[in-house]
Amino acid sequence: MIPVSQAEKIILDLVKPLSETESIDLTLATGRILATEIVSRLDFPHWNNSAMDGYAVKFADVRSSTSKHPVTLEVVEEIPAGSQPQREIQSGEAARIFTGAIVPIGADTIVMQEHTQRVQKNFVKIQVTPTARSFIRQRGEYARIGDPLLAAGTVLNPPEIAILAATGCSEVEVYRRPRVAILSTGDELVTPDRILKPGQIVDSNQYALAAFVTQAGGIPIWIGIVPDDRAKLTAAMSKAIESADFVLSTGGVSVGDYDYVEAILAELGGDIQIRSVAIKPGKPLTVARFDRGIRVVYFGLPGNPASALVNCWRFVRAAIAKLSGLPESQWQPNSIAATTTQDLTADGNRETYLWGKLELIAGKYHFSLAGGSQSSANLINLAGTNALAIVPIDVNLITAGGAVQVLVL
Repeated sequence: MIPVSQAEKIILDLVKPLSETESIDLTLATGRILATEIVSRLDFPHWNNSAMDGYAVKFADVRSSTSKHPVTLEVVEEIPAGSQPQREIQSGEAARIFTGAIVPIGADTIVMQEHTQRVQKNFVKIQVTPTARSFIRQRGEYARIGDPLLAAGTVLNPPEIAILAATGCSEVEVYRRPRVAILSTGDELVTPDRILKPGQIVDSNQYALAAFVTQAGGIPIWIGIVPDDRAKLTAAMSKAIESADFVLSTGGVSVGDYDYVEAILAELGGDIQIRSVAIKPGKPLTVARFDRGIRVVYFGLPGNPASALVNCWRFVRAAIAKLSGLPESQWQPNSIAATTTQDLTADGNRETYLWGKLELIAGKYHFSLAGGSQSSANLINLAGTNALAIVPIDVNLITAGGAVQVLVL
């Protein structure tokens, strides 16, 4: 067995970030990863514009104005948002202006309408001493033409999508999504639509791993259930390796008579990098490398559902992040310090991951174990899990109220 940290390093060193990109419509780009730097094609704001509804004035005309001694100006124009001012403001004049509208030439200050009083039809009293240049958004204040806006490797969430739209990008260059082939091994496995016979179990792993891959930004490729038949398993594994960047298989990696995965990987030319990891659950993890024009990484995961998911959360998610083109700062698992609400026990021989819920209570994080057994075969109490408490090697007990590192899922 190798330590968890060593396994993580080996896996990340195997992964080569994707270089293939695709141009997609901006409406389809949410959650995708930007492949090229975006620089501004425009000044932001595009022009000097008003931040308030009010009046555009010359500061020199109103610098001594007060509520007791207001200055009266002639209103010579009304400027709604989206229109072009038609005249230059002269001394003694003002323009009625609305939020977002272009500030007319000659005006250098906006007075909020709440501090004014309209008199007659074409005059306004300024009832406050404004600050010079107040409520004017200056052209280029936020960004200028040529300024970098978004770096390659940026995940396109709503703010980034808005920036791309604002700068005139209707299409955007993104990294293609990682392709991840998924297969389950075992004579006992059946699909969810089948009526169970004695000794059979429903293959939940393929569904869980497909959801995991999708959530991580990849494209799951369903290979299906493969029986414990060496020839059929060899064919399925070969197909998976040829069709994907990563392969996730469950089962067949322990030391039973029907656990063929490691031997077949070697037959197919795989360079096996990991055979077992000092992690609980998830010890029988096999990782192999294939170089067939492109780098393919094969993850032979344990068949027990909790073991498979813990390995995915701890190792595969980081690998997909690197493969996807995310920056290095986003590869590492997100772990935080929390207080455990219950005793956490482990045998001390392996780094142990216990599943449960993380909550923020009165400004502090608290971890609570999932109810029921922490058995690697217990799929049921994984529901609602959002964190894994980490009990280090050589630690047998973290008492309730103690500090624990928690992997956020």
